[in-house]
Amino acid sequence: MPDRNQELFERALRHIPGGVNSPVRAFRSVGGTPRFIASGSGPRITDVGGKSYLDYVGSWGPLIVGHAHPQVVAAVQDAAARGLSFGAPTEGEVELADLLCRLLPSLETVRLVNSGTEATMSAIRLARGFTGRDLLVKFEGCYHGHSDSLLVKAGSGMLTFGNPSSDGVPADLVKHTLVLEYNNVEALEAAFAEHGARIAAVIVEPVVGNMNLIAPAPGFLQAMRRLCSAHGAVLIFDEVMTGFRVGLQGAQGAYGITPDLTTLGKVIGGGMPVGAFGGRREIMEKIAPLGPVYQAGTLSGNPLAVAAGLATLGLVQEPGFYDALTQKTASLCAGLAVAAETHGIAFCAQSVGGMFGLYFRAGCPRSYSEVMACDKAAFNRFFHAMLAAGHYFAPSAFEAGFVSAAHSEADIATTVAAAETIFKDW
Repeated sequence: MPDRNQELFERALRHIPGGVNSPVRAFRSVGGTPRFIASGSGPRITDVGGKSYLDYVGSWGPLIVGHAHPQVVAAVQDAAARGLSFGAPTEGEVELADLLCRLLPSLETVRLVNSGTEATMSAIRLARGFTGRDLLVKFEGCYHGHSDSLLVKAGSGMLTFGNPSSDGVPADLVKHTLVLEYNNVEALEAAFAEHGARIAAVIVEPVVGNMNLIAPAPGFLQAMRRLCSAHGAVLIFDEVMTGFRVGLQGAQGAYGITPDLTTLGKVIGGGMPVGAFGGRREIMEKIAPLGPVYQAGTLSGNPLAVAAGLATLGLVQEPGFYDALTQKTASLCAGLAVAAETHGIAFCAQSVGGMFGLYFRAGCPRSYSEVMACDKAAFNRFFHAMLAAGHYFAPSAFEAGFVSAAHSEADIATTVAAAETIFKDW
């Protein structure tokens, strides 16, 4: 019987670079043929060959209430019936802005955009315009979208400037970016001691989700806030992934840190393309049309995306939502860790809210270099065995995973049982 996934992939390769429209989907990291998804419902997805999987990717985070939630679908259908786009203000945009500012106390005003990449790119431009400075500090392994100045890898020393991490990015564009080690307070303090008067902004994933899941070490985010305040730099929390995923007030609420600017995406669109950036009023008033920092977008505040976001954010505010989500995610991690330990496999897992990380190593990593030391071949073996058993994890050892409210305790137990069987025959 022909493999429909393979057939579609071969067809896609003819006219789509690599056969996919976002690189990680190509399965290049793990090998094999990507699954082409035909539908999703609750915690499950079904591929074009009819095979069903418990899904721990959730469209890379936004589907916190599960696939095709009836209230989210109904909200989008209702909005679509009134028109797909207007290029003019709508009431829904105002409602979403009001809600975001109410739920995240650090937001005094907010601008809606179309993607997380657009949000972070705009926030950095705004921070530079507000401070009149050029230098940006980011952290190795943190991903903030694919705009040129952010595709930067670390230099050869602790305080050397970054190098382009993608062809097509001119070195001149990244010469104003300093790349530091995540969770290294000493390096951060040294950077401000040497360059503090030139630093426009520090941008960080407060909980990293793009080199697997890395939690902030005690004092790391606090040091960042202290140093930015002392030197007049703008602290940008990239909460595209963590916003409303790790808690109702995002990572900033979970760790008690107030950033100057916040970037959002994923959950605030409920699965539709959307992004946002916002923060202190005095900074946000530098953005056009109020100020000299230009930013625009024809489809920003798209009514379908706004409708999906409002419906999703309404659901996550239900009492006990995050307690249940956090408990289920922790249960998944604990169950997998016990199953591996029982059979003597070097493995660990951790979670923050509804995000989790799986690592084939003895202890949970705290930095990019420690993530790189994980056993990638072991992860690939685990990934394909779990996929065959009907459990869909991120097709890369360097991506976080996600649990939704639609996953039941029975679903978690089924996944742990499948892993137990795999580890037993390891």
